Amino acid sequence: MAIRKVLVVDDSKTELMFMTDLLQKNGFAVKTAEGADDAFRRLAEEKPDLILMDVVMPGQNGFQLTRAISRDPNFADVPIIMCTSKNQETDRVWGMRQGARDYITKPVDADELMAKIKALG
Repeated sequence: MAIRKVLVVDDSKTELMFMTDLLQKNGFAVKTAEGADDAFRRLAEEKPDLILMDVVMPGQNGFQLTRAISRDPNFADVPIIMCTSKNQETDRVWGMRQGARDYITKPVDADELMAKIKALG
């Protein structure tokens, strides 16, 4: 499956702008969400090909949101890459257990992110 539509979930406007700019320059159509409620609204509007998920957010965190999305039959096939400042191995393992396909730490390295996206596509 070719990845074209990406949903970026992050509570930081700076991160959303950085990721949107990076992805659009690489030919992706980008939607953003600033938290769990916003993410579910975006998912209801249009199913993305990929979700980039922050972990540390108010309300439902990225681990909980990843678990909810990956267990939903409508979205279980959408790969999720965690993009987070949580850089411990235990965080990576926990993220993968929640249903993430990959894990990348902030600050996000553009080449590493593009390689991970390409590996999924």
